[in-house]
Amino acid sequence: MTLSDFFTDYTLRTITLGTAILGAICGMLGSFAVLRKQSLLGDAISHAALPGIAIAFLITGVKDANYILIGALVSGLVGTFWIKGIVKRTRLKSDTALGLILSLFFGFGMLLLTFIQKMPNSNQAGLDKYLFGQAATLVEKDVWIMAVVTGISLLVLLLFWKELKLLLFDADYTKTLGFNTRFLDVLITTFIVLAIVLGLQTVGVVLMSAMLLAPAAAARQWTNSLGVMITLASVFGALSGVFGTAISASENNLSTGPVIVLVAAFFVIVSFIFSPGRGLLFREIRFRRNRRELHLKKTLTFMYHIAKNHENVSHPHAIRILNNFQGFTRKTLTKLEEQQLIEIQGTDWAMTEKGYVEAESIFNQIGKEND
Repeated sequence: MTLSDFFTDYTLRTITLGTAILGAICGMLGSFAVLRKQSLLGDAISHAALPGIAIAFLITGVKDANYILIGALVSGLVGTFWIKGIVKRTRLKSDTALGLILSLFFGFGMLLLTFIQKMPNSNQAGLDKYLFGQAATLVEKDVWIMAVVTGISLLVLLLFWKELKLLLFDADYTKTLGFNTRFLDVLITTFIVLAIVLGLQTVGVVLMSAMLLAPAAAARQWTNSLGVMITLASVFGALSGVFGTAISASENNLSTGPVIVLVAAFFVIVSFIFSPGRGLLFREIRFRRNRRELHLKKTLTFMYHIAKNHENVSHPHAIRILNNFQGFTRKTLTKLEEQQLIEIQGTDWAMTEKGYVEAESIFNQIGKEND
């Protein structure tokens, strides 16, 4: 596969644009699910959509994408509001409600699919493709629908940006300001369901949750700003779609949906390791640097205790402490010399005036903290 194939091959171009747009809208709306600590919501909604897919086929008798997606949307919304109703009206926690609805709807959906397979026109269904997705079935009309929904979602976010931002971080305060928190909650949840339903044809019921959450989880590692996070999540999602489609097209027998999810997972792994603020690599670097600094301060304060008892404290204090520094390395002392806090004269170690002042400051600070 070459870059020119993108412009000449209708199928490849359609799939690439479709997966890129899908990744962008999933990253954008998935950010709200991640920040609201509703990571399992995407999994529950995608599984809750399965009965709607089967029922839409049973009612119409044909595998029309429009009818099937409408059925998935209705079923997904019903499952979502059942979850919210269970949490509100019972003592069950949200994770329990999510698990119950996920299992109930998915089991019912699988039962309906088994029933459909035994029907005379079951060969027309092909509904099993919605379990793991089949990006090759995307047509230009599907891409336009994705683009329109993405545009509407972006417009809604811009119109209700302040309200949604407040709702994310302090729902009670949002309510005291007079905003309708129920309407805002239903609004953002509906668009999340829409994004999931749009992705079922491409990624499938089983993997759609990862597509919704992975770009947002990766973006969260890089920033504390909601706007920047949503932008990064959209970019990561779009790139996952583009690269996943390219990798899938370059090899035979590679399903596009799983490859896209694996690329998104790669972005998550890279973000978890290399992001400057929260990444494991930089966290380890900061830990080691802080530990070295603590060791240096410990060494310096030890020398200070010796130096402050010297008869003449106005000069650097020659102290024969080489054999007294049990557990302190020569590397530590050399580092102190590089910072001009001590002087080395053969086997003698002397504190400089700068070192004495620095150690005294540390000693006084420790005394205040203890008080």
